[in-house]
Amino acid sequence: MTRTGEQAAVGLRSQRGPVLIAVMLSTGLVALDSTIIATAVPSIVTDLGGFAQYPWLFSIYLLTQAVTVPLYGKFADVLGRKPVMFFGIGVFLLGSVLCGFAWNMLSLIVFRGVQGIGAGAVLPISVTIIGDIYSVQERARVQGYTASVWGAASVLGPTLGGVFSEYLSWRWIFFVNVPVGALAVWMLAGHLHEQVIRRRHRIDAAGAALLTAGCTLLILGLLEGGVSWAWASAPSAAVFACAALLIVAFVAVEMRAAEPVLPMWVFGYRTLNGGNVSALMVGVVLIGLSSYVPTFAQGVLHTGPLIAGFVLAAMSVGWPIASALSGRAYMRIGFRDTAAIGAVVLVAGAIACLLLPQHTHLIVLAGACFLVGAGLGLNSTPVLVALQSVVGWDRRGVVTGTNMFFRSMGSAVGAAVFGAIANTTLTDRFAHPPPGLSGHLPRSADATALVLNHRGSETAAVGQYVRASLYQATHYVFAALLVASALCLLAVLAMPRKTVALDPTGTAAPPTP
Repeated sequence: MTRTGEQAAVGLRSQRGPVLIAVMLSTGLVALDSTIIATAVPSIVTDLGGFAQYPWLFSIYLLTQAVTVPLYGKFADVLGRKPVMFFGIGVFLLGSVLCGFAWNMLSLIVFRGVQGIGAGAVLPISVTIIGDIYSVQERARVQGYTASVWGAASVLGPTLGGVFSEYLSWRWIFFVNVPVGALAVWMLAGHLHEQVIRRRHRIDAAGAALLTAGCTLLILGLLEGGVSWAWASAPSAAVFACAALLIVAFVAVEMRAAEPVLPMWVFGYRTLNGGNVSALMVGVVLIGLSSYVPTFAQGVLHTGPLIAGFVLAAMSVGWPIASALSGRAYMRIGFRDTAAIGAVVLVAGAIACLLLPQHTHLIVLAGACFLVGAGLGLNSTPVLVALQSVVGWDRRGVVTGTNMFFRSMGSAVGAAVFGAIANTTLTDRFAHPPPGLSGHLPRSADATALVLNHRGSETAAVGQYVRASLYQATHYVFAALLVASALCLLAVLAMPRKTVALDPTGTAAPPTP
C-alpha cells in the first residue's frame, strides 16, 4: 500500500497494517523493558549490590539511549528507517542477553548501557515510521494504538517482573526480550520496503563525542554528588565544570558542522522549543514515578513486588486511554490546547502523589498514578504530532529524534536527580538516627534493603525507622515531580496555537491543517 505526496517522492512502499504491528512490537520491546525492571530492582540489589547503586540501573540505560537518539534520527533521514531499526533491535537484544548473564552490579550497569544504545534507535524510529505512512488525521488513531502498547507492557511488565523475582529469577526479565525482538525483526523485514536516494554524507563524529562526554559527566555529577563526594567540594565542582565546557564546545561544533548530529535550527522555532522542553519534563516525570512508586509500595506500604507492579501499571493504563482521546481533541481544538489540558491533569496527579500519607491505601496510590498517566497521554501525543507536522520526510527523523532525545535526557537527568535526592535524604537520616537506634543502622542508603526485602532479622524499631526514612525520601521525589509537571505546563503554553509548517530552508510556510 502506498501513499502519494512526500511518501511517493522518497519511494516508501509499505503494507501499513503489518508495518504497524511490527512497530508496536518494536515499541513493546522497549516498553516492556522499561516497566519490567522496576519491580525487580529490589531483588537485583539484594543479589548484586546495594541500594546506593540503584539509580545507575536506570541512568546508564537512559543516558546511552539519550545521547544516541540524535545520531539515529540523522541516520534514519540518510540511510532510511529500516536499517537503523534493525541495528537498534540487534544491539538491544545483545544487551538484554548480557544483562541476563551479569555477575555483579558493575557488569549489569555496563550491559544496561549496551541496551540503551539499542533502545536509542527503536523508539524514535518507530515513531518516525508512523509519521511517514500515516497522515496527521490518521496519526491521532494510530498513536492511540502504539500508546496502548505501553499500557499492555505496564500490566505485563511489572507482573512478569514480580513473578520472575518471587518464583524464578530476575534474570528472566532480560531473556524475555529475545523472542519479542525476533518477531519484530521478522515482521519489519517482510513488510517495510523503502527506497532512499543515496548520496554522500559527513558524520558529525566530534559533535557526537562531545555530546556523549558532556552528558555522561553531568549524570555522573548528579548521581555521585552527596554520595562519593560532598556537593560543595572540588570533585563536584570539577565534574560539573567539565560537563558545562563540553556542552558549550558541542554547541560550537554543531554551529559549524556541515551535517550536525543535533542541528541548531531546531531551536529557532516556538513549536519545536516548547515541544522539546515539554518532552524533557515528561521524561523527568515518567522516570520518577516508574522508579519510586514500586519502592514506595514495597518499602513504605510493605507490599510484595507483584502488587507493586500492579500499582505502577495504573499509570501506563491511563496513558493509552488518554492518548487515544487526545486524537479527537487535537483535531478540534488544536495541538497546543490539548497538550495544555494534559499538562494540567499531570499537575493534578503530581499533587495527589505529593499529598500521599505514609499509611495510604494502595488504591489511592494507584489512583494518583492513573491520573499522572492520563496527563502524560493527553500531553505527549499532541506535542509529538505537532512537531512532526511542521517538517517534511527528510527532516522528520531529526525532529522526532531530537524530541526523543529531550525525553530520554529528561529521564536520565531525572533518574540522577531523584537518586541524589533519595540517597542524600536516606544517608542523612541513617547517619543521625534516634538514640535508641544508634549503631544499628549502616551510614548509607543500603540500609533500605532491610525493608525492601522484608527480612525478618531487623527489629521492629529499625524497620519502622527505615520505612519512615524511605517515605521521607520518596516524598521529596514527589515534590520534585510536581515542579517538573508545572514546568511542562509552562512549556506547552509557550507553543503557538496554530501549527506552521517549515519549508526545507527553515522559513515559515502556510499553516498546516
